[in-house]
Amino acid sequence: MARNPPFFRKLRYGGEAAVFFLTMGFFRLLGVDGASSLGGALGRHVLYRTSLSNRARENLGVAYPEKSESEIDDVVREMWDNLGRTIAEYAHLDKFNFQGPDARIELANLDTAARIIEAGKGILFVSGHFGNWEIMPIAATEYGLKGALVYRPLNNPYVDRWMVRQRGKKGPKEHLGKGAQGIKRIFTLLRNAKSIFLLVDQKTSEGVPAPFFGRLAMTTPAPAALALKLGAVILPVTNERLSGARFRMTVHEPIICEPSGHHDRDVLTVTTKINDVIERAVRYRPSQWLWIHRRWPSEGDQPRKRRGRQVQALLGEAVRVESDGSSFI
Repeated sequence: MARNPPFFRKLRYGGEAAVFFLTMGFFRLLGVDGASSLGGALGRHVLYRTSLSNRARENLGVAYPEKSESEIDDVVREMWDNLGRTIAEYAHLDKFNFQGPDARIELANLDTAARIIEAGKGILFVSGHFGNWEIMPIAATEYGLKGALVYRPLNNPYVDRWMVRQRGKKGPKEHLGKGAQGIKRIFTLLRNAKSIFLLVDQKTSEGVPAPFFGRLAMTTPAPAALALKLGAVILPVTNERLSGARFRMTVHEPIICEPSGHHDRDVLTVTTKINDVIERAVRYRPSQWLWIHRRWPSEGDQPRKRRGRQVQALLGEAVRVESDGSSFI
């Protein structure tokens, strides 16, 4: 996206942003519980009726062939309830915490995270679009971890800047894109025992085909490649909505990365382990996951596998730059 968009596109972005900011302002006035409740109602009764529900039903039908149409429809409606709440809760990201009298985040298996943190290595926190997926970096930052969040910038630059500021109120202030500069910065942070937060459950055409719900799904190889190269720890975290705007964040056992000397095979092995954790979490609470993604290849797709080699090339460049004493920034 150009830094200075054409006039009419800029005008459209301004109009979209005005509506968005008014909506977020209204949700802010309602308070976190009121906003979450209204968002859930809008999700169940309005968003549920959009055509995206058909994609969710199709995905669920393939993942759960044993479920009846009514069971699948119940999951779709509950999914929209969760998504509507999540959207409304963006106006209140500064209200979420796991400490204090009104803690809204419950942490499970925190001792696992403490053990990994004490080892003094860089940590790749990987998760998916569960519950309110913004909870993971917020809780980690409150715990005292330093690092950066990996994200894809929104098309609308005004809304994107607002979202970055909202996340930065309680979560990491540094946001990294998924391109070359982002990879180099991730390398630096991990080498300095910092944390990286990223969601790994979306389809990427330049990924590796790893099993997910019994089908091959193009999945980012970046966490596996980085962990194998740097000795960083991959720590899966999942999040579930308990009730209203309250959540449980569960830390899972780290994913073991043991290089065998065959890079491509190792990357696929580790990526498959990551998908296994994501799938188990989805099966535990299906309605908490975002089924409207185009997660699996469609007929006519042309999968590309350059991403794994691109990550390797970028890591090699990062090694060279660091050895020269140069800055990645």
